Amino acid sequence: MSMSFERYMVDMVQPMRDDLTKLGIEELRTPEDVEANVPNEEGTALIVVNSVCGCAAGQCRPGVAQALQHSVTPNKLFTVFAGQDKEATAKAREYFAPYPPSSPSIALMKNGELVHFIERHQIENRSAADIAADLTEAFDKYCV
Repeated sequence: MSMSFERYMVDMVQPMRDDLTKLGIEELRTPEDVEANVPNEEGTALIVVNSVCGCAAGQCRPGVAQALQHSVTPNKLFTVFAGQDKEATAKAREYFAPYPPSSPSIALMKNGELVHFIERHQIENRSAADIAADLTEAFDKYCV
């Protein structure tokens, strides 16, 4: 039985994608998807840079899920997958300046402008509850 590496990776990461898409978060899989949604989005948009690393699984995705239970949330929810949808991730990161590439990471945009950003180093040593609290504070500030 033979399986291509590409097929293996697609199968391997699908549950990691599902962690976010089952929350109603839309995947942006191409640079064109990013360009069509991010800079022109009126209101607020959350963009999660997903990843296969342990801190994405243990802290980032669960923290985002908890934060989205809050009474105030962004108008739009998006995700790109670092290492998988490379071109889409690179395009999304263009909007996260001055922050360097970071996976996982979480951006909150308002009217196409970055207003809050959580980098990997702010994810990997914190709990999902801490990340959710950080996000809900930003939601309360920017999503009203």
